[in-house]
Amino acid sequence: MKITKLLFLLLLSFISTTIKGQDTPKEFINPILSGFHPDPSICRVGDDYYMVNSSFTWYPGLPIHHSRDLVNWELIGHAIDRPGMINLRNANDNNGIWAPTLRYYDGVFYLITTLYKGGGNFYMTAKDPRGPWSDPIWLKDATGIDSSLFFDDDGKCYYMGNEYGGNGGVKQWPAQTSVWLQELDLKQGKLVGPRKKLTYGHANNAAYAEGPHLYKINGKYVLVMAEGGTDYYHAVTVHQSRSLWGPYVADKVNPVLSHRHLGKDYPIQAVGHADLVQTQNGDWYSVVLGKRMIDGYSPLARETFLCKVNIENSSLIFNPGYGAVLSRQERPVLPWSPFKQKSMHDEFENETLSDDWYFVRIPEKRNYVIDKGQLVLSLQPEVVDSLVNSAMIIQKTKHHRFSAVTRMKFQTKKENEQAGIILYRTANGYYSLLKDKSGIVLVKKHLGDKEIIRHIPYLEPEVYLSVTADNLNVQFCFGKTLDNMVEIGEVQNLNVIADNKLNRFNGPGVGIYATSNGKPSKNVALYDWFKYLPLENDRL
Repeated sequence: MKITKLLFLLLLSFISTTIKGQDTPKEFINPILSGFHPDPSICRVGDDYYMVNSSFTWYPGLPIHHSRDLVNWELIGHAIDRPGMINLRNANDNNGIWAPTLRYYDGVFYLITTLYKGGGNFYMTAKDPRGPWSDPIWLKDATGIDSSLFFDDDGKCYYMGNEYGGNGGVKQWPAQTSVWLQELDLKQGKLVGPRKKLTYGHANNAAYAEGPHLYKINGKYVLVMAEGGTDYYHAVTVHQSRSLWGPYVADKVNPVLSHRHLGKDYPIQAVGHADLVQTQNGDWYSVVLGKRMIDGYSPLARETFLCKVNIENSSLIFNPGYGAVLSRQERPVLPWSPFKQKSMHDEFENETLSDDWYFVRIPEKRNYVIDKGQLVLSLQPEVVDSLVNSAMIIQKTKHHRFSAVTRMKFQTKKENEQAGIILYRTANGYYSLLKDKSGIVLVKKHLGDKEIIRHIPYLEPEVYLSVTADNLNVQFCFGKTLDNMVEIGEVQNLNVIADNKLNRFNGPGVGIYATSNGKPSKNVALYDWFKYLPLENDRL
């Protein structure tokens, strides 16, 4: 099929879906945030819901979404949005910002998180979740990861986190960790008073007790946490106590949610890391992370799903009658509140990039300008294989079937200069389709091994570049016009950007990239526009 015809059909499909979506549905489709959106944390203020997700090395960091019905979500900003707040230089793609918690108390939003291998745990505050957020307040004595906050009835604030090792630092079983509690003095910005370990998990082989969130429900302190590691054995467990300091007793229903008992062929895996919210109508819901699998791979990584939660005899029952995260289920009893759909065709008409665009690690200098409807990307010596910021700007892929296309003008007489389009997961896993001195080159890097798939001569100054994903298949093309696109290389496999031993925690993105491969350069690549479109029948 010709590319122009394909794009036309995609546009019609998108318009049709948008029109249909304006009707009030009885059901919603999971995930509620598709693509790279792990470790969700949620809070409600009046009729408004706010949610934050991990961002790892992507910048701006800590994306914040807003909703009024728990189903339709709009990106409203990022908490990490200015240089100097944190340092991500030389951070591995799997490190950076981990597992935030978002809470609201007495007119102030609190966001706490971990900068893994970069400074530890810190919190920030804001009057408006859209920002600006305060500079980080670092908690030097807060060991471990997955920090969380709880405000008790008397207004005191408590910090929760996890800590590796068993009683006295001696592990009684593999991957044993504990969840601990301590008061946080918000005026002093530090932990005070005694620290107490609350639990090692619900069983004597509970691995990776983490992601704690504490609530007070019907007079009891309810500790919801993750166990099993954020992969196949991931699970949600609950512990309850009459007292803040315990003892916390594991619920008999535990694990209250997991898909590990459903087998490896089940389409949604690794469900866990839950956070609860109560609607203004008194109903309870939970956001959790999970992976949608295709033939054993998860090319979109961890996404955010929504579950109904009932409280029966003080136990938390997730999706009653099913006990699993559903792809389609009855939506919350809240006013249907869709947001205006953002255009997926960026014409670069504004002076700054939209919130949908990201860098990997924080730019130490500005490497682009938007001028006269073109994004002008300056070639930088840095490459995406390194652990520093390069001239790469990407947006999250959110569909198993999508097409991304751009029109670029770029010329060079130097062997080291390249520019084009990239499908990126980590420095060890990506595809790049680049124009160089003599042609177009398709490069694959998988599990750290880099190879040239194909190089085709091409000397025209302008070129159209495209990537089309179809579940685990991906095809790259280039051409003088959209009517004259040429496939480069055979159909490739998206296992390159799926989860593996090197691509573990963050997620994939697609966008633009230019490099001078270690040498200074004054050259630039001009991008007229960038289109990202989901293909028809995308969802599983």
